Amino acid sequence: MNWHAPQLRSSPRKRGPRAAERGPWIPASAGMNGIARRAFMSLIAGAATTAWPLTARAQQGGMPTIGLLWPADAPPVFPRMESFRQGLRASTFVEGQNVAIELRYAQRGPQQLPELAAELVRSKVDVIFAGGDLAAGVAQQATSTIPIVTITDDIIGAGLIASLSRPGGNVTGVTILAPELSAKRLEILRDIIPGLSRVTALHDPTSGTSQATMAESAARSLNLKLQVLDVKHREDVAPALRAARDSQAQALNVFFSPLLSSLHREIIALAAEYRVPAIYQWRVHAEAGGLVSYGPNLAAMWRQSAIITAKVLKGAKPADVPVEQPTKFELVVNERTAKGLGLVIPPAVLLRADEVVE
Repeated sequence: MNWHAPQLRSSPRKRGPRAAERGPWIPASAGMNGIARRAFMSLIAGAATTAWPLTARAQQGGMPTIGLLWPADAPPVFPRMESFRQGLRASTFVEGQNVAIELRYAQRGPQQLPELAAELVRSKVDVIFAGGDLAAGVAQQATSTIPIVTITDDIIGAGLIASLSRPGGNVTGVTILAPELSAKRLEILRDIIPGLSRVTALHDPTSGTSQATMAESAARSLNLKLQVLDVKHREDVAPALRAARDSQAQALNVFFSPLLSSLHREIIALAAEYRVPAIYQWRVHAEAGGLVSYGPNLAAMWRQSAIITAKVLKGAKPADVPVEQPTKFELVVNERTAKGLGLVIPPAVLLRADEVVE
């Protein structure tokens, strides 16, 4: 089935009929972080153009460096880094030729992130690219002067910026509307599973409470009982899936987070073993054996984040670079997995799907 990679937007605009049925765009606002005194004094001195990256390092003859801060216990998997490099190349930056990437990931768990962020700050990287709300928040605590570009689940809810159109601090990037999508996916599960009444959600508590809050509200409106289980580490996956089985959950909703995404193979295997139908964040999860996925195009999110990173490397200030959001979302159904679970996917759902894995 043909599908289109999502476009991104930085401010509200009229959406087409199909986008409208896939969930609302909800604007919000939060407090703005101030800039550090040193950066402020540089601004007073008329050195604003050198307060942001590339210029000083270029004058010294070295290539600019992107510090990539990743909250999972293993490096980002396909298609993340490949897509990020594509976005850089589209903006004239080629790793190893005129830009360097320093990757730091939390091998000892999320508690290691402050140490890793401090490492990047000490290394004087030109920009930090942070994956997810937690990593972006830790990076922002580590520096108010080094620009930060991020893909977040809920950038407003995490309190990282002042507004989508004018972030106002040292953070900008892409936000994926995770709370709205986590709620929307309950509707999809209801459409797929006859008589659905009990759902378990896997939740990464480091991503904040907005996904759980909005999903609980949606569950009440759909007359569903929602059980939210926290997954903080890889070792929490098996107990959580056993708890879902023991509570007789009829379906599983895997919330958005870099950690949960990195654990998708374990979750998919256990969901199959316990015969629990599950909905996931990204297309690659359904293609890997998950029953269904609903969300933006992952590769497009990382490409666009790289393009924003390149803008910052070329001198743009994060405070003035609008945060972008997806406007198109992909519904992918794995019919082979459905047959293994004894489910018949309703024709109406198959017609809505962007891809059916047979």
